[in-house]
Amino acid sequence: MIEYQTLADDHPDLLRSPLLQAAVLTMQYTQEHGSIAITKNKAFKRTFVHWAVQNFDWPGEGADEVFRYHRVINEADFAPLEVLHFLLIELRLGRHFKDEFRLTKRGKELAQSPGRLFVELIPYFLHEVDHTSYARFDDQPFGNWDVWMNVINVEADHGISEVTLYQKFYGEPESDRNTSRRNTYAFKACVLRPLEWAGLLMSTQD
Repeated sequence: MIEYQTLADDHPDLLRSPLLQAAVLTMQYTQEHGSIAITKNKAFKRTFVHWAVQNFDWPGEGADEVFRYHRVINEADFAPLEVLHFLLIELRLGRHFKDEFRLTKRGKELAQSPGRLFVELIPYFLHEVDHTSYARFDDQPFGNWDVWMNVINVEADHGISEVTLYQKFYGEPESDRNTSRRNTYAFKACVLRPLEWAGLLMSTQD
């Protein structure tokens, strides 16, 4: 079983986690404003969604990129916030009360301790969330996190392409190009992207 260390709250590695940093920002925003308004469908209202898009430092989801395709942003249009909202409720760090999202007592405590929050948030996100739910397809790659993380920890240490890393697990690409692309995408969406969002893997344009 994978064990996650609790780091000091000022440990620089915590800054590498987009999901953790977004959670801290959202929880601090909630404390400063008392609550966040939600819709009848229990989604964050657009005012906060726009704030999140502009303030989250999210790989591949910069404000310019998001606003380029959406003039009006709802929570469902910004997957990082939708996932984070789900996690905060599931982990009982926040709750819905009437037409507002508020932090629980435990949420207020962990908002002041990024190190402890990381250990609560990241393992649940990686191991319990269905990562196909915010991917384009429902394909799930064969394997488990123990194997994926142990191999990636070695193979990606000095940099490796997504395709080469995929081949380390599953061999040469399938002869059918569409099948190959779909399987590679499933691996990226369900393994590599969650690791990047968690801050355990970093992608570059190289």
